[in-house]
Amino acid sequence: MSWIDIASIDDIPLRGARVVKTPVGCIALFRTDEAEIYAASDSCPHKGGPLSEGIIHGQRVTCPLHNWVFDLNTGEAQGADEGRIETYPVQIEAGRVLLDGTLLGKRSAA
Repeated sequence: MSWIDIASIDDIPLRGARVVKTPVGCIALFRTDEAEIYAASDSCPHKGGPLSEGIIHGQRVTCPLHNWVFDLNTGEAQGADEGRIETYPVQIEAGRVLLDGTLLGKRSAA
């Protein structure tokens, strides 16, 4: 893995999110606990809602447009909804949020 330093953990509010623009699109960083960060696509597959503006509860986020709920560990939609969001490896070192850069350059052409 090739880790990229992208933010201070303090830049992301508790139970909040921040967006990072990357070659694969916008990635949302979700802070679910004092020292727990998840990285996932910022776009809901249902209607393209900005997940970074959704409600974070536990290790899940609810889309602000149509209430689809996604597990931030797996990206899978919860309940009766079908679909998933892309998730990305992230770690925290010395208060800094690091994102795995190896996946960021692997966008496939349609």
